[in-house]
Amino acid sequence: MSAAFRSLGVINYRLWFSGVTVSNIGTWMQRTAQDWVVLTELTRNDAGAVGITMALQFGPQLVLVPVTGLVADRVDPRRLLMATQVIMGGLALGVGVLSLTGILQLWMMYLFALGLGIAAAFDTPVRQTFVGSLVPPTLLSNAVGLNATSFNVARLIGPAVAGLLIASVGSGWVFLINALTFAATMVALSRMRSGELVPVKRAGRSRGQIRAGVGYLRGRPDLVVLFVMVFLMGTLGLNFPIFASTMASTVFHRGAAEFGILSSALAIGSVTGALLAARRERPRLRNVVLAAAGFGFSLIAAALMPSYLAFGLVLPLIGITSITMLNNANAYTQTTTPPELRGRVMSIYIALMMGGTPVGAPLIGWIANSFGPRWGLIVGAMGGLLAAAIASIWWLRSHSVRIRYRGEWRAPFGLETTVRGATPVEVRDPETATTEIAVIESEAQKS
Repeated sequence: MSAAFRSLGVINYRLWFSGVTVSNIGTWMQRTAQDWVVLTELTRNDAGAVGITMALQFGPQLVLVPVTGLVADRVDPRRLLMATQVIMGGLALGVGVLSLTGILQLWMMYLFALGLGIAAAFDTPVRQTFVGSLVPPTLLSNAVGLNATSFNVARLIGPAVAGLLIASVGSGWVFLINALTFAATMVALSRMRSGELVPVKRAGRSRGQIRAGVGYLRGRPDLVVLFVMVFLMGTLGLNFPIFASTMASTVFHRGAAEFGILSSALAIGSVTGALLAARRERPRLRNVVLAAAGFGFSLIAAALMPSYLAFGLVLPLIGITSITMLNNANAYTQTTTPPELRGRVMSIYIALMMGGTPVGAPLIGWIANSFGPRWGLIVGAMGGLLAAAIASIWWLRSHSVRIRYRGEWRAPFGLETTVRGATPVEVRDPETATTEIAVIESEAQKS
């Protein structure tokens, strides 16, 4: 089996992958329909309303993080996932019926988004950490990458299908179809072989468990920097529904089908990035930094595109860079965190990635309304560029710097004697007759 798909050799993971792929397709269909309904049916192209909807949907992930992480470490993940699937399927069914009967109003959509966000706040950290029960530790990084592949294959298929359905039969049917897809995950969970699940140490009941998770992060400066990067990306950069819907409707004057195609174009790059990440033996922080910078420059390029076709051609690059950054960040966090703390740490990770949306989405929506969607993209690009800059500064301060010169050449700006916090030593190489100004290496963990 190809290195990128080696986790599919495990029967429990194969069941999981199949079920969540079907469910993810329905989820992306619903996200597309939700954004389009708010933008064009419940308002008159109000990007701010789309931002508020996103804030309500992702805000609970930040507010409930002290509870959801602890629940993920304590509760049987299969039972909790079954419960969240029932709740989210019921919400999709309800909004679908309201839409088809013509009763749906904006405030109702806000309540639906909030309810979905509360359910997802419990579902997402368990869904992330449950992978550790399905595959041995040597396959965890690969399984995380394949999870992202499933998510982004769904992003490729779901929006395009949703756009066609909205244009042909109406948005209400999209919500009803999504309600049915939750059954796929429930079937997969029920058919798993309990005896082949990998034992994962669960946290017992004791005082101070939430503080223990936060305390662990304080001792991991690499994770602190990583989480700051994820927060910036989530707050400013990961507002694709606003970017795509406003560019499609107000800049290029296209309809629902073309909006769905843009989302699928973004997913082409995301699938590519996820497969590349799944092939890597282990995640690296430097890949996170490079991908964050590439993401920022890609959004700026998209903002400058003069036509719908040109804009669509840039979107795969945005997809590759964003998923490369997030996949490596996710896998690095999970593979370097003890299993008994993984739920709490991952809940903080997810809260920062999605919890910034209540601030970022309304801000990007306001910018798109006030100055145009292109400026929304440029502000979103700052999330990636700032994240890369912060990580680069941390890396330079915590890693060694080495400068070489031959003969009488001297490094510019006096770098050979002014590296902060380091002691320069002169080392003579008798074979090459060169002199090296070396800096004593710090004890920081290398990425």
